[in-house]
Amino acid sequence: MTKTTMVSGAPRLLCMLFGLLTLPQAHAQIGPTPTIRIGVSGPFTGGSGSLGESMRNGIRLAVDEINSIGGINGQKFELIERDDEAKVELGAKIADDMVKQHVTAVIGIANTGVGLASIDAYQQAHLPLMVAVSTGTALTKKFAPPNAPENYIFRISPTLDLEARTLVAELKRRKLSKVALLADTTAYGDAGTKAFKAESLAGGVGLASEDRFKIGDTDMLAQIKRAMATDAQALVVWGIGPELAVIARNKETAGWKVPTLGSWVYSSRNFIDGAGKAGEGVMMPQTFIQELGSTSKNGFLLAYRRAFKTDLIASPMSAAQGYDGMHLLYRAIRQANSGDGSKIREALENLTSRYQGVITSYAKPFSKVDHDAITQNMLWIGRVTNGRIDYANSEDQRKSALLRLKGE
Repeated sequence: MTKTTMVSGAPRLLCMLFGLLTLPQAHAQIGPTPTIRIGVSGPFTGGSGSLGESMRNGIRLAVDEINSIGGINGQKFELIERDDEAKVELGAKIADDMVKQHVTAVIGIANTGVGLASIDAYQQAHLPLMVAVSTGTALTKKFAPPNAPENYIFRISPTLDLEARTLVAELKRRKLSKVALLADTTAYGDAGTKAFKAESLAGGVGLASEDRFKIGDTDMLAQIKRAMATDAQALVVWGIGPELAVIARNKETAGWKVPTLGSWVYSSRNFIDGAGKAGEGVMMPQTFIQELGSTSKNGFLLAYRRAFKTDLIASPMSAAQGYDGMHLLYRAIRQANSGDGSKIREALENLTSRYQGVITSYAKPFSKVDHDAITQNMLWIGRVTNGRIDYANSEDQRKSALLRLKGE
């Protein structure tokens, strides 16, 4: 595990940095250390590596922009990065280490199981955590009032409940009333299954079958054939990593032509590249879609390409959420004018400055009782098209330039 510094040479995005420059100036050092230390915990290797790497790049890009204008009162930000490898026990150890390191705040967490094993340490230490990728609903609910007087867990990614509701709405839009459900045996798969079953019941979508698979499985043809034997009109899958690509290839081999929908992770490169043509047409909820040809029009994408020498982001949604989440943390620390976790938590719950981010325009994204910044109106349905993620519905693409605000 290594300690890293920020990316150098990222462009100063005038439209985004203007918002930074107009914030009130701090009048004191945030903490006793020369830098403001921010912990970053995520899977930078392994099956979830594309999610964690993209998230980290978004965070690094945001920190580089913040440091380019002097940080807070000349005190710059430093990232303390740890690879949790998507392993529950390692994630818990990293959380304990972040507390001992006396970081000011933490951002990251891509896997629900890792998050569930980590949040107790952050909560007990009064150390604010910004969940940037994981969608496990329980992460921000466990310590929400009245379960605890104060909640130190915040999130910039959508919840599983929102994902499931969006998928059910898309199924109904396409007049698909009976589906086969397939999920992995991780905590994420458990939570996704629970959320989808609840939303499908409420939305009038029936389950023709329900089956599971394990992380590391390399052949799910048996599960596919069991689902094919039912009257399912679509396949819905909840999983992470390369197993999604195996399922797509098995489905193609079996000749099953029904649509496939599933969790947002379907948008990552390890699925798209691993599935090849078998992945074409798969649909998933997204907060951010990297439109083809849009690099010259979107400051974030242009900055990402220049900083990391690529315009093909492994997980665009993870990168955008990491970027926005870091900027929101910056604003809270600046507003609190303190490195004290309680004051930063209070600032996050009462942010006074609007932030025009990549995903949306954030105006009071959090409150004391609501620590989830993303609402259903901020989700699109994406579709794998020619090896990239595009809008599944043309009307969504037409509306993509419109602001999607919380509460609307």
